[in-house]
Amino acid sequence: MGEFVRVEVEDGVATIRLDRPKMNALNAQMQRELIDAARQVSEDAEVGAVVLYGGEKVFAAGADIKEMAPMSYAEMSGAPSRLLQDFTRELAAIPKPVIAAITGYALGGGLEVALTADFRVAGEGAKVGQPEIQLGIIPGAGGTQRLSRLIGPSRAKDLIFSGRHVKADEALALGLVDRVVPDADVYTAAKEWAATFAGGPAIALRAAKQAIDRGLEVDLDTGLEIERTQFAALFATDDQANGMKSFMEEGPGKAKFTGR
Repeated sequence: MGEFVRVEVEDGVATIRLDRPKMNALNAQMQRELIDAARQVSEDAEVGAVVLYGGEKVFAAGADIKEMAPMSYAEMSGAPSRLLQDFTRELAAIPKPVIAAITGYALGGGLEVALTADFRVAGEGAKVGQPEIQLGIIPGAGGTQRLSRLIGPSRAKDLIFSGRHVKADEALALGLVDRVVPDADVYTAAKEWAATFAGGPAIALRAAKQAIDRGLEVDLDTGLEIERTQFAALFATDDQANGMKSFMEEGPGKAKFTGR
């Protein structure tokens, strides 16, 4: 476990816990620890789903501006900007269902962390946004790309150009979050949702995630070929054999999967 990021596993669900008081400002050390955490849950066969969580008060209020502010163009164009891309790319590449549990603020780099997840559960009092423009910069950890893919370019430009904070109800209407629950229930709701995937066919879930995510980056014909290849490959798995045998003998929803 890192100093600012820890991984906790219970009943097949891993929680990647951001813990850098008071606001979970994402400094370089925390970014590196998130890379390690993402790789850990990706490789752990006991983990079937993942929750990203910043605690009861705040998800993450953004990058560590005090760390960034003194940097020159020459400095930022090197390792620091690559690290911003690398840590969010590693989170997005987790080959399992990932749910972000958003309490309080998820701003700037914090929202960019949440955007790496497959789903987002927000508390009623949560506020999200990409306020980098107010600092004279733009999102640098994937916000311009993942946000526009999620809610469309026009809505993404509205949030990025203005830098405004969006309340939970508007975020839900925009499709920026998937569920809104009472603040006290955010982690429980995210973990219960993740648990519905934890006992599922791990290889098929990975294939579905990869087919969707990679397909969004290419033209339709290429995406269909990605799907076809992933689909056919699943016929080499025990889960496919067991799933279809169970369906024929017992009906739907009765199969027990082993992840093989």
